[in-house]
Amino acid sequence: MTHTSARISTRARAAAVLLALLALFLPAVPQASAAASGVQEVTGFGANPGALKMFRYVPDGLPGGRPVVVVMHGCTQNAAGYGTGSGWVSLAERWGFSVVLPQQTSGNNLSSCFNWFQAGDTGRGQGEAASVAQMVDRQVADAGADPSRVYVTGLSAGGAMTAVMMAAYPEKFAAGGVVAGLPYGCAQAAGSPYVCMYVGATQTAKQWGDRVRAARPGYAGPWPRLTVFQGSADYTVKPVNMTDLAEQWTDVRGADQVADVSDTVAGFPHQVFRDASGGPAVETYSVTGMGHGQPVDPGSGAAQCGTAGAYILDVNLCAAQVLGRSWGLG
Repeated sequence: MTHTSARISTRARAAAVLLALLALFLPAVPQASAAASGVQEVTGFGANPGALKMFRYVPDGLPGGRPVVVVMHGCTQNAAGYGTGSGWVSLAERWGFSVVLPQQTSGNNLSSCFNWFQAGDTGRGQGEAASVAQMVDRQVADAGADPSRVYVTGLSAGGAMTAVMMAAYPEKFAAGGVVAGLPYGCAQAAGSPYVCMYVGATQTAKQWGDRVRAARPGYAGPWPRLTVFQGSADYTVKPVNMTDLAEQWTDVRGADQVADVSDTVAGFPHQVFRDASGGPAVETYSVTGMGHGQPVDPGSGAAQCGTAGAYILDVNLCAAQVLGRSWGLG
């Protein structure tokens, strides 16, 4: 990968100013090695303007035409550790799809957070967003994957970056799953990432939607559908952000903000907002009593996946499995 020293210096200064995000997102946790999980690094995947690293997991003998899931870690985590702990790597082996695992570097952000709050990393053709898009293109080409079945998901800062990719590159993704993340443009709407995370931004549904539409001017659709998982006891990214995400993406998808389904899944409140075609535009899961982290349900059952650990929380619901089923991966 290549990048200029000026870019490194600029990004390092920005990372230093925002080092406090380390306390706001995930503290340091033990990491899994790439070798231990079967995750492999890929180099030379494009111009890489965001200076990210690309890792991937491809099951042995995977045929062409299979889906791709992009999985983005939270602050202080790494690609292999999050990909394995969340359950995505084991699901890829079980169901037969490949996983792209972008990894942040300390040269970009000292806490290894994706820079979801920086305009230069969240616009189409720019910075980290462009690097992730190049990873998608490389994996689709290498695996002979189905480009209409590419999905994106992530936790915390990775969840916020999921919303970035859905907004800036909607043509690349059929759907996205945000876990404890934030709406696209939230830092700018709120005036700071801290206000966005702790308080939320005062926007109407249309104003939220306009921020997404401005990220891809002239795009007529289709826009990705969205699923959100949020802990009701999350004091790092407040639950209001799930409400704002639902408002943003129902507006983008042409749905109203009244849930068409309100029920429970695994005992947790679940809502579905349908678009004009009757299909789900947005789904939300409010995980009662859960703090900041990725929901998992360790075990060998058909609906189970993941390994509990710091900020990967055993709540008897595996978000990766729920997302994968809703995307038709299983």
